[in-house]
Amino acid sequence: METQLQTQRPLLLSLLFATLLLHLQSFAAVASHGPASQSNSTDYIRSSCVATLYPEICFTSLSRYASAVQQNPARLARVAIGVSLSRARRMTAYVSNLSRQADYGSDHRAAAALHDCFSNFGDAVDEIRGSLKQMRQLGAAGSSAEAFRFQMSNVQTWMSAALTDEETCTDGFEDVPEGPVKSEVCERAADVKKFTSNALALVNSYAAKGIA
Repeated sequence: METQLQTQRPLLLSLLFATLLLHLQSFAAVASHGPASQSNSTDYIRSSCVATLYPEICFTSLSRYASAVQQNPARLARVAIGVSLSRARRMTAYVSNLSRQADYGSDHRAAAALHDCFSNFGDAVDEIRGSLKQMRQLGAAGSSAEAFRFQMSNVQTWMSAALTDEETCTDGFEDVPEGPVKSEVCERAADVKKFTSNALALVNSYAAKGIA
């Protein structure tokens, strides 16, 4: 019995060593591939953001989603739309709260501008939400080039409309005297417009590629 164990021991040790070696190689492969893949995805987002009007804002806001985006233009467009939707929703909530708290005195123009801004951003939220829903349904109506163009046309139209509504908000304050309410609202609205503009640019870039 002892002789048999002595005979099998080198074989068992060899098997254990081989198994350990395979695990180490697998771990090394994952460790080396993960960061490289993440880096490639981050580089892809940076290069894609060059097509936007605000590339630094684009990269800063989207690079955290590199692992989800990878190097897929459809995913990048969807994420950008999602980020712009989040910003527009926050702005809508902010204007709603401000309209209830602000003291306008006798200045009805500021009150009217704020009310219109709330309405404009509410419309923008609906349009961006519709764009995101359409992006998630890409290919559901068929994989033909015609179906793709139709769906992307809807996304582009809604995102463009959202940007117009956001711009209309700030336009409504042109005749309002300078003050903290006007400054704060216009500054925040301008910030949201940058995210919507970037999302639209990435949507247009994806649509031009014609990939369903």
